[in-house]
Amino acid sequence: MIGGELGDMEIDLGPDERLDDLLLSGRKIIQNTREFCFSIDAVLLAHYPHYHKNWRVFDLGTGTGVMPLLIADEVREVHGLELNPVMAELAQRNVRLNHLEDKVTITHGDYRQIRELYPPEAFDCVIVNPPYRPVNQGRLSAMDGVARARHEVTATLEDVVKAARYLLRFRGRLAMVHLPERLGEIIVALHNHQIEVKRLQLVQPKLDKTSNLMLLEGVVGAVPGGMRAELPLIVHNADGSYTDEILRIYNMKKE
Repeated sequence: MIGGELGDMEIDLGPDERLDDLLLSGRKIIQNTREFCFSIDAVLLAHYPHYHKNWRVFDLGTGTGVMPLLIADEVREVHGLELNPVMAELAQRNVRLNHLEDKVTITHGDYRQIRELYPPEAFDCVIVNPPYRPVNQGRLSAMDGVARARHEVTATLEDVVKAARYLLRFRGRLAMVHLPERLGEIIVALHNHQIEVKRLQLVQPKLDKTSNLMLLEGVVGAVPGGMRAELPLIVHNADGSYTDEILRIYNMKKE
């Protein structure tokens, strides 16, 4: 076993595991390098909604549990559901590692069977970083965990939206990160399940580069129209360094 440290506590890491710093309240996260490790899209999504302290939040497909760890201080409680048993167990370890058992609950399960796992309309906000591409687009990874995270191998966009709508109360919020090229079908899928997009922010790698990600927020039961298109979020300066906004999101720059 490879050893890590969190304060005075020893952490046992497996041969394919590493310990990363979340740069938030001293929190750490264990990741398995043979599975899908979180990237900037999860961090941006976690910071996108305007949370309320009394909210119950649900993370569909939580992976290592990174988003619940990042937002635990901002809401009443967070639940995460993960299909991959390796990732689900890892997320549960990360919750214990950061002593967040009273705020974060991780469950191993399939959100295509969400009705068998949770009561309806019990959450104020759902966050989801879903697989971006249909299985007939792009190259599938040789590692199963990565393939499931990037391609709709086990769940489609329709599955994601149906699960989110089931979990959300009337006027509840759905926040999602996805590819701009799929915006049209996402808006239609949400509308078909009583969710209307109200906020949209494109993410650009640099000021002179086209957007490669987008953040959006929909509201259950809202009337169509009235979407606010926010200023694009620029990730890198011309020299490759992070912009001030990204540094602020990563807690590396004060307001």
